Amino acid sequence: MAQGFSPAFPGMIGEGNLEVHTMNDVLDFINTNRDRYVEELKQFLAIPSISAMPEHQTDVRRCAEWTAAEMSRIGLENVRVIDTAGHPLVYGDWLHAEGKPTVLFYGHYDVQPVDPVDLWQSPPFEATVRDGEIYARGASDDKGQVFVHFKAIEAHITKSGRLPVNFKVILEGEEEVGSVNLGPYVKAHAADLASDMVLISDTEMFDRGVPSLCYGLRGLVYMQIDMRGTKGDLHSGSYGGVVANPANVMAQVLAQLKDRSGTVKIPGFYDAVRALRDEERAEFRRLPFNEVSVKKYLGAPRLFGERGYSVLERMWARPTLDVNGMVAGWTGEGSKTVIPATAMAKVSMRIVPNQDPVAIAELFEAYVKKITPKTVDLKITRMHGAMPWMTDFDNIYVQAAGRAIEKGFGKRPVFTREGGSIPVVATFQEALNVPCVLFGFGLPDDNLHAPNEKFNLDNFFQGILASAFLYQEVAGIKG
Repeated sequence: MAQGFSPAFPGMIGEGNLEVHTMNDVLDFINTNRDRYVEELKQFLAIPSISAMPEHQTDVRRCAEWTAAEMSRIGLENVRVIDTAGHPLVYGDWLHAEGKPTVLFYGHYDVQPVDPVDLWQSPPFEATVRDGEIYARGASDDKGQVFVHFKAIEAHITKSGRLPVNFKVILEGEEEVGSVNLGPYVKAHAADLASDMVLISDTEMFDRGVPSLCYGLRGLVYMQIDMRGTKGDLHSGSYGGVVANPANVMAQVLAQLKDRSGTVKIPGFYDAVRALRDEERAEFRRLPFNEVSVKKYLGAPRLFGERGYSVLERMWARPTLDVNGMVAGWTGEGSKTVIPATAMAKVSMRIVPNQDPVAIAELFEAYVKKITPKTVDLKITRMHGAMPWMTDFDNIYVQAAGRAIEKGFGKRPVFTREGGSIPVVATFQEALNVPCVLFGFGLPDDNLHAPNEKFNLDNFFQGILASAFLYQEVAGIKG
């Protein structure tokens, strides 16, 4: 296996300035406060901080202020709510570990909308514990995972009066709407956010009982296609066969974006794709993945995708193109014989290292313009995008995270990629020029962005332990 892919975690690093008995006190504090942690998390989850909905603007602000107050309460210093052109950021730090590395922790306190609310088994902002899971909007994405670190920080400061490392926290309220204002802030305040590593807990484990470290994310290109055929809707009996129907044209154009096997037909789309290494493909095959179980969980009659690649490879390491929505003509009950004047479609492309979102957007635009007939007016809008991201296995901070997870969960983590995008990861890595470590504790069935979102409480508690160990592990790294 290639060097750096399948890490062999060496023996535990030194305890730094922490005495063993002090660390034991920290762990005892965590284990004896579990009930309190759940009740406090419920308070955090009760705030409907839905960043996408203007009617919840005051709730987002209230959540930022609640978060700042909690950060001050657990012992962080210089805590402040930072206004932006949109929803506020929250910052705090603890910087008294002289000669030790500095960790910058990023998370978000905003959440997705809850519709369809009638599919929730319990109210989305009244956190409810059932069968070892806490159900609420934001439970896993990302309030519960942010709270993991709050409790680890609190335990260290309460029992030893300090943190093993220097620590900075930056939380945002716009992750669910594209992090529009975070990137400019990070770039403008790179000196204030200077650190040795960026720590992010906004990802999931491979499976229940299989702790994981994510080393790669796909990026995103999101486009909107608008077509107009006439100045207004027309009677299909009077004008059918006389003008182009934008709904028909849209369907024809979308059908030409991929072939029947799922391969994207845009010229040049795959040119920059970083191929999977043989070692990666072998590692993926060793993971406890059951295609039949996944198909059953998804409710799909059959899985589908690009030939020549396994399901995991298609999910994590191959680019995609999907139609996310279409609108045209009459969609109400009953019939209305109308030729719609307009049609609209939203299309997303997940991209992989070394694809560039701007280059892919340009290829998409050129191809759609080429295949769209002149019988309709065409408008293509670039909605937003995100760079893909990968890190090295042999990075000392990734190795430290692996040891911490092994201590917290009692088993070594597997290394995975993830099909989704976290745009801010590439932003931090570019602006601060330091490695990012994705230290996530969610599960694949946590229903992110869907009704009945949840967070496994065992992962919550073991995540707190692992985080407490991580700060200690990082403290032993020599600069």
